[in-house]
Amino acid sequence: MGISERATGIGALADETRRALYEFVAAQPGPTGRDAAAKATGIPVHMARFHLDKLVEVGLLETEFRRLSGRTGPGAGRPSKLYSRVSGTVSVSLPERRYDLVGHLLAGAIECAADGMPLSDAVDQVAREEGRRIAASAPVGDDGGDSITRVATVLDAHGYEPRREGAALALANCPFDSLARDHTQLVCSANLSLIDGILDGLGCDGLCAHAEPHEGQCCVAVRRA
Repeated sequence: MGISERATGIGALADETRRALYEFVAAQPGPTGRDAAAKATGIPVHMARFHLDKLVEVGLLETEFRRLSGRTGPGAGRPSKLYSRVSGTVSVSLPERRYDLVGHLLAGAIECAADGMPLSDAVDQVAREEGRRIAASAPVGDDGGDSITRVATVLDAHGYEPRREGAALALANCPFDSLARDHTQLVCSANLSLIDGILDGLGCDGLCAHAEPHEGQCCVAVRRA
C-alpha cells in the first residue's frame, strides 16, 4: 500500500461515525459483527454495515465469515460477516520513512554475524538478498519500459522519490533518514547494497548504485555502469 492509500485510510477516521466504529472494533478481543457494532455506537445496522465496509475498503479493518452459533450443516444458518482491526501497522510519514525495512535488514545481519560472519559482510549479503526479493515481487517486467523507468518505479514504491537526470536517477528522499544520520556508515552501506540487489533482481546489468552523499537526500544515485 502506497503512502497516498495509507493517508486515505487514516483520513477515513475523520468521520466521527467511522472513528467510533473503528474504535469499537479495535477494542474487542476478537472479530465482531455489525449488529454489535451498531448497538455500541447507537446507529442503524444498515449504516454500520456501510461504514464498516468502507473501513475495510481503505485497509483499516479486515473481515472473516463465521457461524456464531457454532453449529454446522443444514439448518445452521448463514455465516456472519465479522470485522477486526487489520493485523499490520498503518502509518503515514511525510516524507516517507521505511524504518521497518532497515530494521529488518539489520536484524538479519546481526543473526548472520552471530554465526561468525563479519558484520560488514553480513549487512552486504542480507541487504542484497532483500533487494532481489523486492525486485522479484515488483509489479514490473521486461516490457515495463526502459531499465531506468523500471528501477524508478520500484524505488518510488519504497519511498526514495527518484528524480530522473538524463540516464541517471537521483534519489531525493532517504527512507532511513534519522538512522542514517546517527549510524551513517552502517545504514548507508546497507542502503547501497539494497539498491544494488534491486538492480540485480531487475536484471539491469547496465546500471549500478553509486555512493553519492548529499545533504537532505539519499546517499545513493543510480547511474550507467
